[in-house]
Amino acid sequence: MNKAVHFFSRNKYVKDTDTWDLFGIRGKQAMEFAALDLPIVPGFILDSRIAAHLDNFKLAAELPEVITLFEQETGKKFNDPKNPLLLKVVISPNLAIVHYPTLHNFGLTDETLPGFTDYVGEEFSYHEILFLIHGLFQVEHKIAEIQEDKKNIQLYSNKISSLDSVLHNETASTKLKKTLEDMRAYLPDDFFSNAYAQLEYCLRRISILLSMDELDNEDAALIVQPMVYGNYGSDSGSGEYATRNPVTGQSKIFGWYVPDTFNSEERKGQDVTGLSPKYVKELEKTAKTVEDHFMEIRSIRFTIENKKLWFVDQRPLVTKSTQADIQLLLDLHRRKKITDNYLIHAIKPDQLNEILHPVIHPESVKEFKDISGGIAGAPGAAIGRVYFTTDSLLDAYRNAQQQGEDTRMILCMPATFADDVKAIEVASGVLSSEGGYSAHASVVARQYGKVSLVHKDLKFTNKSAKIGQHTLKEGDLITLQVPHYGEPHIYLGQAQLIEPDPKDSGLLDFVQLIKKHVKDFHVRVNADTGRDSQLAVTFGAEGIGLCRTEHMFFKEERINVFREMILSENETDRRKVLNKLKKMQKDDFYSIFKAMDGKEVTIRLLDAPLHEFLPHNKAQTKAFVNYMHTEAGNTKITEKQVSDISESLQEFNPMLGHRGCRIAVSYPEIYEMQVEAVFEAAFKARKDGVKVSPEIMIPLIMNSDELKLIIFGKKIEGKNYRGLSDIEEEVRKKLKEKSKMEHHFGTMIELPVAALAAGDIARYADFFSFGTNDLTQTTIGLSRDDYTSFMPDYTLFDIIPGNPFKELDPYVRELISTAVRRGKMTRPGLSTGLCGEHGAIPQNIRFCIDAGLDYVSCSVYSVPIALLAVAQEVVPETKE
Repeated sequence: MNKAVHFFSRNKYVKDTDTWDLFGIRGKQAMEFAALDLPIVPGFILDSRIAAHLDNFKLAAELPEVITLFEQETGKKFNDPKNPLLLKVVISPNLAIVHYPTLHNFGLTDETLPGFTDYVGEEFSYHEILFLIHGLFQVEHKIAEIQEDKKNIQLYSNKISSLDSVLHNETASTKLKKTLEDMRAYLPDDFFSNAYAQLEYCLRRISILLSMDELDNEDAALIVQPMVYGNYGSDSGSGEYATRNPVTGQSKIFGWYVPDTFNSEERKGQDVTGLSPKYVKELEKTAKTVEDHFMEIRSIRFTIENKKLWFVDQRPLVTKSTQADIQLLLDLHRRKKITDNYLIHAIKPDQLNEILHPVIHPESVKEFKDISGGIAGAPGAAIGRVYFTTDSLLDAYRNAQQQGEDTRMILCMPATFADDVKAIEVASGVLSSEGGYSAHASVVARQYGKVSLVHKDLKFTNKSAKIGQHTLKEGDLITLQVPHYGEPHIYLGQAQLIEPDPKDSGLLDFVQLIKKHVKDFHVRVNADTGRDSQLAVTFGAEGIGLCRTEHMFFKEERINVFREMILSENETDRRKVLNKLKKMQKDDFYSIFKAMDGKEVTIRLLDAPLHEFLPHNKAQTKAFVNYMHTEAGNTKITEKQVSDISESLQEFNPMLGHRGCRIAVSYPEIYEMQVEAVFEAAFKARKDGVKVSPEIMIPLIMNSDELKLIIFGKKIEGKNYRGLSDIEEEVRKKLKEKSKMEHHFGTMIELPVAALAAGDIARYADFFSFGTNDLTQTTIGLSRDDYTSFMPDYTLFDIIPGNPFKELDPYVRELISTAVRRGKMTRPGLSTGLCGEHGAIPQNIRFCIDAGLDYVSCSVYSVPIALLAVAQEVVPETKE
C-alpha cells in the first residue's frame, strides 16, 4: 500500500500521531476513534500529500487492495449485484471554515442497484443514486466557479436545482427513475457500468477541485469509508447520543434512535436507552471509553445494520452546559483520569456564571418578540412584571404576596440610587438606561444575585418606557436574558427558566477542590447580611472584604429612622436616634460574625452621601413626614422642609462632596455608634463561641491627618474629638468583658492622592483596601454612570482599549502598585486587598497577585469565579 494511503479500523490505525496532521480534521477524528478499539466503520485516507494530486497516482492499483479489507469487515462486496458494498468520500480539510459537498453511495450502478433495492426499497434506492449524482454535480459546479466557466456554472446550477426538487420532497419512484435517465447524459459513459471506474472518476474530479481551491488545497485529505444503513434488513436503525446528559451532566447516555431509518438527523425517535440491552451496554461502554480518552463530552453517531452495531463518527459536543462539563471533570477526577491541575484549567472562570444564575430554555422563546443589545450588568435570566419606581414595585410585591400571586418583578428605571436597594432586593432583575457594568444598579444586582441589563436606548415616560418600536407599560411581563458572553435580549413574554442548584451542579465540590490550591492569595466577599455571608462561605469565601454598612439602613423598617437622624437639629437629638439604629446594626454585625466564624470581616463605616437616604419623590416625602408626625413626635416638620433639605444635600456621581470620612469629621457620633455596634456584636458573638476578627475601615481618606483624627481623636481648645480606637475598651468595660477584642483599623484607598500618600497613611492604618470603582473614576476622570454615552466612539478610535470599569486601567494599576509599595515600606505587615468590582474579573487577578495584594473581594455570586481565576494563576496547567 502506498505510504500516502492509510487504512484504519477497530484498533488498526497510524501509530505515529505526527502523521495525523496530514489527515485533516475529520481524518484525525477517525484515527482517534480507531485507536479506542471500538466497532467503528473502517476506512482509508488519501493524505494531503496526494489528495490534490491524484492525476499522477495509480488509483486503479491501490483501490482493490483496501476495498478488499472493507469487504472482509462488512461482509459485503463492492460491485456485487446481490448485496453491494457502497462507499462514501469525505473531504477532510484542516480548516473548520471550509465546507465541501457530501459525497455518498459510490458503487451504485445499473448492475448493483437492483440488489440494493431488495434491501431498502425502490424509492430509497433511486433517491440514493440521485444523491450520489447531486454530490458530484456540486463538485463540478465548484470547479466551474473557480475556472469562471459561466456555461458550466449555469448548467450545473440548473441540474442541482432540478435534483433538489426531487430529493427534498416526497417523490414517486417513476419520477425518480425519469430524473436519473435525464442525468445520464451529463456523466461519463461507463459511470453506471463499473463501480471501480465510478469511484476512481469521482476521486479524480474531487482531487482537481482541491488542486484549484486556494483556501485549503495543501491541507485537505480524502477519506473513503463503507456506507452503513439503518434501514438495511431486519433489526436496523440509526441514532446519535451524547456520552452523558448535556444539561445536567448526569453520567447516563443521552440521545435517540430511529428504527429502520438511514439518517437519524432527519427526525428524533425513541430514547436511546430503550434499545435492546446488548446495544445499550455497548453504547454505555463506548461513552465511558470516549470520555476517558478525550476528557470531554462527545457526540457519537451510530448505525445498526442488520443486527450489527457500527460507530460512524464522534465529535466534540458543542451544545452543552457548564454544569455538564463540571460533572464530567469531577467524575474523571474521581476515577483518577485527570489531575487537580487539569481540572482547574479545564473550565474558564466566566463559564461559572451559567451555573450561578438562571438560564432561559431556548425552545421557550422561539416565538417571542425580542429586543437585543445592551450592556450586561449582572448575568443570568429573569422574568417579571415591569415597574418604574421603587414604591410601585414594592406596593405590587406586597399585594402579590397577600393575594398569593406571582411576585416576580423587574425594576425599570433610568438609574438606581441607594434608596432603590430595597426594590432590587425583592425584584428578579433590573433594567436601566444609564451607566454600565459598574453602575449602581449593576453593582447592587450582582451583590444580591439579581440580573441587571443596561440598555441606553430606553426612553422613559410616565409609567412606560419605549425602546425602538416597542413600548413597555407598567405591569407588562418580560424576560431578561443577560449572558456573560453574547448579546443580551429582552423577550416580550414569559420564558421558561432553568434554575441553578450549586450543590447538584457539582459547583461546591469543584470549589472545594480549587480551594486546596489557593493558599497565599485569597478571595473574600462583599456582603452586608448574614444570609449573603453564609452563602459566600459555601462558595469558598475566606472572609468579608467589604461590608457596606449604608445598605443596612435602607431596609423599610429602618430608612425613616435614619432620615430622622439626618434631619436632627443638634447632636443630642442625633444621638437619641443613633441609639435606635445601633441595635439594628448590632444584630446585623452579629449575624455576619456568626456566618464568618473566625474569618476576617472588613466593615466599612458609612460612606454614602446623606442625600441618598432622603426621600426622592412626593410619595416617599409624604410617608416620611407622616412617620415624623406619628412616631418621631415631630409635628412641625413639613413636606417642603424635607424637600428643601434633600435638594440642598444633593450630589451626583462620582459624589466627591460630603460623604465617607468627611461625614465623620462633621458628625463623629455616626461612626461612634457604628463602631460601638461592631464591638457589642463582636463580644456577644465571642461569648456564644464564635471566633471574631473585625476590621474597621474608614472610607474616602485623602491624607493621614484625616485618618489619624478619626482613629485616635484630637483635643483642641473647646472641642474634644473622640477617637474610634478608644471605643473597644469602653465597650469591654461596659460589658464587663475581661479580655481585649482583637481588631484592626484601616482605610479604603479610592483617591489618587491617597495612593500617593500611602506611606504616610500607613502610619495609622493596619490595612489598605483598594476601592477601584472610585479610584478608576477619580484617576481617569470618567463617571461610571455616564461614560457609556460616548465610550463607543473612544473604542472605535482605540483611545481606550476596553472598559476601564471591568479591566483595570494601566495608570490605576500603577497607583495601586505604588500605594502597596509605599505602604509596606512604612508598615511591613500591612494587609492589602482589592474590594472594587474589578476583583471578580479574571483578567485583573494576575496583576493583583504580582502587585503584592493579599486578596480580592467581590460580590457573592462572583466568589467562585474569582477563586477559579486565582487558582488558574497559581496552579501550572497540565495536559491531563
